[in-house]
Amino acid sequence: MQAVSKSKNDERELIVSTVRKFVEKEVIPVASELEHRNEYPHELVRQMKEMGLFGLNIPEEYGGADVDTTTFAMVFEEISRGWLGLAGIIGSHSVMCDVLVRFGAEEQKGRFLPDMATGEKRGGICLTEPNAGTDLQNISTTAARDGEVYRINGSKMWITNARHGNTFLLLAKTDPAAQPAHQGMSAFIFEKGAPGLTVSRDIDKLGYKSVETCELHFDNFPVPAANLIGGAAGQGFKQAMTGLEAERLNVAARGLGIARAAFEEAIRYAQRRVTFGKPICEHQTIQNKLADMATRIEASRLLIYSAAEKRDRGERCDLEAGMAKLFATETAAEVSFEAMRILGANGYSKDFPVERYYRDAPLVVIGGGTNELQRLIIARNLLKKYKDNG
Repeated sequence: MQAVSKSKNDERELIVSTVRKFVEKEVIPVASELEHRNEYPHELVRQMKEMGLFGLNIPEEYGGADVDTTTFAMVFEEISRGWLGLAGIIGSHSVMCDVLVRFGAEEQKGRFLPDMATGEKRGGICLTEPNAGTDLQNISTTAARDGEVYRINGSKMWITNARHGNTFLLLAKTDPAAQPAHQGMSAFIFEKGAPGLTVSRDIDKLGYKSVETCELHFDNFPVPAANLIGGAAGQGFKQAMTGLEAERLNVAARGLGIARAAFEEAIRYAQRRVTFGKPICEHQTIQNKLADMATRIEASRLLIYSAAEKRDRGERCDLEAGMAKLFATETAAEVSFEAMRILGANGYSKDFPVERYYRDAPLVVIGGGTNELQRLIIARNLLKKYKDNG
């Protein structure tokens, strides 16, 4: 048993150290420049494909790495430490993979997963609509059966990888009259190519740049009936929600990466910047900030690992994932702001990466389910766990 555990740890360390070296050598030197130009990182994506990062959560039989959730989180922490936008390119893709692995029919897995693992087929998830984000049961996009295809009509927005991706998970209503609404929702895998799909404007964002976020419009867009996930209609809401549980840990790890990058920049600067005759790290006010930042980062890491381990045991981890997402992403926002304050005017300058971390942090607070929603999820699970039967 110990040998198996040691082998697993060795494999994890190899994967994480490989990603860390890639980030330090290839990503960090170009991240700010590409981000400021809002330029898609084609070369970095090519390298991530070669490293197998698009297949992290795909079983080995389909060409993936099939890493455990803890390793998965560590990889996203490392990539986000270098550049959140780059993590986004594989983040949404990984949610799509997770849903297909868990709920896809064997024929669907064999048809899609090998190319998803290599990154030849890559994309994201089409869930959000102009009037349906957190409240997914309010979606209005429909999928009507027409012989061997479903005809998709409606719009999706905030779709990561929409322009450069080619394969997506779609949530639509196959029975718009169903009550409750979630019983009439189905999930599909679709590929670009057929007429009826328009990738419209790129949404101009505060941060999270270079990875494109677009609106999609469907006008009788045909999706093969064979692409209905699991082959059964009415299961899409449950399938999407299960994928989003994994996404919360993914986003939590991204928040941890941002916080860690901001802290490392701040503590390095604090040892070099001299005021009143000594490095500012020797001033008690700065020391207090650094101590609080580091403590929150370590607590975030432990919350993420705890939730990841529970998920790897096959247990539901709604409570733990919600706590990890809430705490780690709020930590990203707080630490990036404190780092800016430690750097002073330099923190506000584009000559230093802290301003990028500060602009990126709100995305993880909002994305993957807002933190206001996470608090509701946490509270509801706590009331179940500590139900008063007296």
